[in-house]
Amino acid sequence: MNWTWIAQNLDRIADYGLAHLALSIPPIVLGLLVSVPLGWLAGKSPVSRGGILAVSGILYAIPSLPLFIVVPSLIGTRVLDPINVIVALTMYAMALLVRAVADALDAVDRDVLLFADAVGFGGARRFWTVELPLAGPTIIGGLRVVAVSTVSLVTVGSVIGVQSLGYFFLDGYQRSFPTEIIVGIIGTVVIALALDAVIVLVGRLIMPWAHRVEPRRAHRSGAIA
Repeated sequence: MNWTWIAQNLDRIADYGLAHLALSIPPIVLGLLVSVPLGWLAGKSPVSRGGILAVSGILYAIPSLPLFIVVPSLIGTRVLDPINVIVALTMYAMALLVRAVADALDAVDRDVLLFADAVGFGGARRFWTVELPLAGPTIIGGLRVVAVSTVSLVTVGSVIGVQSLGYFFLDGYQRSFPTEIIVGIIGTVVIALALDAVIVLVGRLIMPWAHRVEPRRAHRSGAIA
């Protein structure tokens, strides 16, 4: 490690790190917002589930670099516009999250849903106050996977000239300067861990019940044993 180079380039490292973070957050949020209704729709019938999950699987199979290049022609932006990376990564986030949301909603106890219907909950009220909260922990788990995947894929945007920590991978490789590559790797991992921690914290704040049940179950299991 060339610590002198790191000390001299702290400002640039911070700038690229912030740019990387700014490109990572929107796809995660947008992917979640779009995936929840699509996941709900996928659970309505086997036909809709098969079609939606098939499309999401195809999206995730598209290589990231070609997608970054094709997106500008689809939405009418410049090749170097950061919005291209955000749109492409939102598609990848949806590809992962739609299945997670569909599986999470499908796993909700049917008896609970029948009870909600029995006490007069309408479709929308039952979804927002019963189904989604109970499916929340599983969705959060899927969101954590998406966050790590998104932070990693942002680095590919540097190949088409979009600023991110991926710049250090390219420049370090071209100059045979491992310090830059290591800085890019460490920075990417730090951002991924930070976003993961934020998602876990938010999950604990909005779904405290999901973390109170586990100790009780563990205690009961120990008592039975």
